[in-house]
Amino acid sequence: MGSENPSNALWTTQSVLATLPHPPEENSASPIPFFHLLERLKTTKREGWRRFGINSGESISDHMYRMSVMTMLAPPSLASRINLPHCMKMALIHDMAESLVGDITPVDRVDKSEKARREADVMDYIAKNLLGGVPGGMLTGDEILKVFREYEDNETLEALFVHDVDKMELLLQMVEYERTHGLDLSEFCHVAGRIQLPETKEWAAAVMQERETFWKKKAEEKKDATA
Repeated sequence: MGSENPSNALWTTQSVLATLPHPPEENSASPIPFFHLLERLKTTKREGWRRFGINSGESISDHMYRMSVMTMLAPPSLASRINLPHCMKMALIHDMAESLVGDITPVDRVDKSEKARREADVMDYIAKNLLGGVPGGMLTGDEILKVFREYEDNETLEALFVHDVDKMELLLQMVEYERTHGLDLSEFCHVAGRIQLPETKEWAAAVMQERETFWKKKAEEKKDATA
């Protein structure tokens, strides 16, 4: 597809909502409709693994939950320089738009600008249509939108860290699926090279070493079995 494809221009938040059997109530003073929308993050799978036959794998909310825990365990040299509660909040918000956009992967051939447009459209809908009239709490619609935009701009140290944690969580899941299913998921290994901060690079190196040890052991077991 790509931005030149006319179908991209047809995608709107409202067009997706129109397909739902129970779309959230809009302009409510209650957060309940928003809570119902979040259920879609629990049931929508991360699509990248499906191509390898992992159809009952992690959901989007599974991914964001572990990310949020990971942010709380930032190495001391990094933790002393960043707002960790803010990072945890960002981890829980950064993929929230996928509740309606879905988990778009490179094989879907939706270009980055179109993906960003769709996600921004959903986040505006959440902030204004679902939470615009909801009072109180520590997380308003405006705050959700602000945190999402900070993540997308990827300029603050907090955003850089959460982007790294996003990649780290994928690497962890890659190794875990390889161990469980005996699959070669090496096409995801390049993600380790995109991690930016020294502290998270150390995490990535440790996970990749685990992976190397696992496959070395598998090769030795196979060699022994055929000897």
